[in-house]
Amino acid sequence: MNITFCCTNTDPEPWLAGLRAALPQAEVAVWQPGATPADYAVVWQPPQQFFDEQTQLKGIFNIGAGVDALLSLRLPPQAVVVRLEDAGMAVQMAEYVCQAVIRHFRDLEAYAADVRAGHWTYYEPRQRSDFAVGVMGLGVLGARVAQALAHFEFPVNGWSRTPKLLDGVRGFNGAAQLDAFLASSRVLVNLLPLTPDTTNILNRERLSRLQPGGYVINVARGAHLVDEDLLALLDSGHLAGATLDVFRTEPLPPAHPFWRHPNITITPHTSARTLRETSIAQIAGKLAALERGELVAGMVDVGLGY
Repeated sequence: MNITFCCTNTDPEPWLAGLRAALPQAEVAVWQPGATPADYAVVWQPPQQFFDEQTQLKGIFNIGAGVDALLSLRLPPQAVVVRLEDAGMAVQMAEYVCQAVIRHFRDLEAYAADVRAGHWTYYEPRQRSDFAVGVMGLGVLGARVAQALAHFEFPVNGWSRTPKLLDGVRGFNGAAQLDAFLASSRVLVNLLPLTPDTTNILNRERLSRLQPGGYVINVARGAHLVDEDLLALLDSGHLAGATLDVFRTEPLPPAHPFWRHPNITITPHTSARTLRETSIAQIAGKLAALERGELVAGMVDVGLGY
């Protein structure tokens, strides 16, 4: 079995060592143009040339949860695409979103500013019942986030393309229930996959449906959010703030207004990072199952885009 590794901006050596240890029967090598055809590929943001040359691949393992960039390329039609389902990312995402919600709910940003200014102040506590959090996208990451928020006793709404049942989460599904989901939420957390149907989904029309004083947390993809619409709703006062981890252009350009807006918190696409050892173990297990002719979890429906 031959495995080729093609991951942009990734140090290959630790991955190669881990894959060789987990799959001692396999030949594992970094892809170079003109390389020997491989059976399987481990990739992150590979160039189109990679797939133009590796046309015989049986399986493609994407080392991130999102596959939108991968699916924009021409892939070998016979190859199955397998994404990482968790690989340590779900708990990181739950940590990140919960801290963002709690930081806003408890006015911790305002307290921090007062402390820096030397002011000893108090703010009126808010009621959790007034802070319903809506989670868009209830896959592995979204479900973990929704249930973590429910643990802190926030009312939690969840929206997905098809019905999902989660303890402590009020479910909404499909286009017909999207407006009701938004109107029931004061905080909106986006964890949707990026597809043609979800591009620009966080626009003025939809964000305006959030309860007054709404708050937006985007940890999915920058192309979900219409930047100008968010800024307009913040400046109008309909939205109170936002925490953004993903952007249309990354790194975020220095002149972008998000850097300087007082009610926007930004982080550099770090809400949930791939954990190498956990990812290698998952890839090795799924690859062995495919070799046995078995179906594996995390197989991507190319038509749906996730």
